[in-house]
Amino acid sequence: MKTYDVLVIGGGAAGMVAAIMAARADAHVAVLEHMEITGKKILATGNGKCNFANKSQGVSNYFGADPAFVVPVFQTCNLEWILNFFRELGIEPKESRGGFYPRCEQASAVADVLRAELNRLNVDIICGCGIRKIHKQDKGYQIETKDTNYFSRCCILATGGKSNKASGSDGSGFLYLEKLGHHVTPLFPTLIGFHVKETFFPAVAGVRVMAELTLWVDERNCGSETGELQLTSYGVSGIPVFQLSHPAAEGLLQERKVRFTIDFYPEKSFTELDEMLRKRMHGILGKGTLHHALIGLFPEKLIDVFLTHAKLQPDWIADTIHAKQCRALVSVIKSLSVTLTQWNKFDQAQVTAGGVDTREIEPTTMESNISPGLFFAGEMIDIDGKCGGFNLQWAWASGAVAGIHAAAFSKEHS
Repeated sequence: MKTYDVLVIGGGAAGMVAAIMAARADAHVAVLEHMEITGKKILATGNGKCNFANKSQGVSNYFGADPAFVVPVFQTCNLEWILNFFRELGIEPKESRGGFYPRCEQASAVADVLRAELNRLNVDIICGCGIRKIHKQDKGYQIETKDTNYFSRCCILATGGKSNKASGSDGSGFLYLEKLGHHVTPLFPTLIGFHVKETFFPAVAGVRVMAELTLWVDERNCGSETGELQLTSYGVSGIPVFQLSHPAAEGLLQERKVRFTIDFYPEKSFTELDEMLRKRMHGILGKGTLHHALIGLFPEKLIDVFLTHAKLQPDWIADTIHAKQCRALVSVIKSLSVTLTQWNKFDQAQVTAGGVDTREIEPTTMESNISPGLFFAGEMIDIDGKCGGFNLQWAWASGAVAGIHAAAFSKEHS
């Protein structure tokens, strides 16, 4: 049996930082990772550019049963701490719209410098390590794997969620928690697209358009987001959908009525758009068809959808449309409603919502309130963030706090 001061289970973003901080505190550390390399999921973040932090660390950017759980963590490891941590490793941050990327714009660089620091600190990295059981013992934790058993005075669980099996996030970490006395809140995918009830979507598949989405759950307004909306054969995707995906998916999980209203012309008010369209239809374009009168304003695939919903015919002559019909068209353009039926496959999500109940974790240390010497970090906790670097920001910060306090626990109980 191999013995360590701290064992980190999971070599993703949170796990690697946890191991680094524990090793910097002079703990003898090993990382047990079931994939062939550490940090695999990092490579896909930020479309391969890795938006690793964001200027905003507020509670409003996070979800979970208790989003305020993040506050003590970010008080310890704030934005400046994160930026300095990566600068020391060689990552020069580049800001873009509030988010921070490596100046080289390569996610692989972030994974590489973390691996290099683990190597410098002589952290043992055991990849391809399939864990069978975690045994709580009087003086620590025994980890049983298919090849070797390991023992440590404390253990950090940072196995991620179940949102991307190919990268190692397959939900396997949650299997050990019941025997350790912990509870897991319902898991569901976030930062994900949705299937919709309406049948016209195959005809508009591939359209990308700036729009404002408003989410309604049982007719309660749950917020709005503006950005590039992606229309697919099955429904909706894109950044504004992702930003609203947590409450949307949670609503579906609870079997509530969930829908988006879509404003396809958010830069103008209803009155302004109505006036613009009436002028357009009674100008040079007025002698042509309604369909032709809208070309240049909207992607062509969308035009007949708008007209059909407004009960207008695409081949009608534009200047024959009266004011009431024009307002009906504007109403469709400004508030087309689509009903969500299901989320995409879990494996297509970027993040998992739900996880270890935060009431069972001490937020200043990330230590279990139930099983002393057991620490948690990252996505397997019931905390998830919006798009824009917030989830990685949580991974680094929670991993650092867990690593620091796990090392201290190990020293105290040596």
